[in-house]
Amino acid sequence: MEMMGKKSAIDKKQIEMLSLDQLVPEEHLVRKLESAIDLSFIYPLVADLYSPFGAESIDPVVLIKLNIIQYTFGVRSMRQTIKEIEVNCAYRWYIGYGLSEKLPHFSTFSKNYTRRFEGTDLFERIFKRVVDEIIRHGFLDEESVFIDGTHVKASANNHKYRKEIVEKSTRYYEEELKKEINSDREAHGKKPLKEPEETEPETKETKASTTDPDCGLFHKGEHKKVFAYGVNVACDSHNYVMDFEVAAGNLHDSVVFPRLYRRMIKSYPQTKNVVLDAGYKTPAIAREIILSGRTPIMPYKRPMTKDGFFRKHEYVYDEYFDCYICPNNSILAYSTTNRDGYKEYKSNPAVCASCPYLIKCTQSKNHVKLV
Repeated sequence: MEMMGKKSAIDKKQIEMLSLDQLVPEEHLVRKLESAIDLSFIYPLVADLYSPFGAESIDPVVLIKLNIIQYTFGVRSMRQTIKEIEVNCAYRWYIGYGLSEKLPHFSTFSKNYTRRFEGTDLFERIFKRVVDEIIRHGFLDEESVFIDGTHVKASANNHKYRKEIVEKSTRYYEEELKKEINSDREAHGKKPLKEPEETEPETKETKASTTDPDCGLFHKGEHKKVFAYGVNVACDSHNYVMDFEVAAGNLHDSVVFPRLYRRMIKSYPQTKNVVLDAGYKTPAIAREIILSGRTPIMPYKRPMTKDGFFRKHEYVYDEYFDCYICPNNSILAYSTTNRDGYKEYKSNPAVCASCPYLIKCTQSKNHVKLV
């Protein structure tokens, strides 16, 4: 049995002799951040962005540490971050501010970003420096890279936008695709595709945010339409972020992929396998990975077939004779290579007209099966 204790009131204005370091627990995450990442390398990176004379600015390393606190501890805004630091001894210790020292205004970082850091590669270089430390300590596994994308809602009002007419972007591999198509057609005794007549560029109407012009309108499945950014991230098997690419939210993952991938393989030449989800499963992406000497690993998707019809795998490709063989052992001969790069194989209508399996093969009026 214990008797009830009652804490005696103290003089809340009493003065005690202690250091700020004593108030930060030994196992606190800020101590690990401070010992793991020496941010002094930032000074020479930003030296040219400051005047050699005039009033002294806020320490640039402090500005970066404010960001690190915000994102590491999940604080929703810089305004709230400053409020948290005001009453948190560990945060003050990390940025190097004493208990009575006045903190920077919450707008200081955004103003410095706009006036100094915007348009520079400062943050990419900081990111690269941290990744280099991870590599130096042997934590990163470069053999397999996992790439996926997600969307981050932009801080933009959905009702504040303007309608714009923009040109539809061409496929990034358009010129290479034309060369391969014509090469394949010539190998089959076909003439190269005729160049289309010069026409006005194809356009589309889109909504652009007036609050944040860099974001894009994102709509997927049952989600409501919102202005957002698409973030494509490459990670290793231990979940360390190796590289990333941020783009407008209305760009598909497969469109953003080339920029991220080409930069990534230059930085990580040891990579052997590239693991992707269904959003990146396109022939062009698979081709790019294979040509770079790496193995694409993508989810398998069963071909869609109407009920009651033969499935695609029941049409067998004969590599030697470059033809398909249907379930009734008839030949589908090479016909052409179309503008999208697909080879077309067609059956003989005279043979198909009397085929007992025609109803399970095609609904074509001229009795031609196309693969």
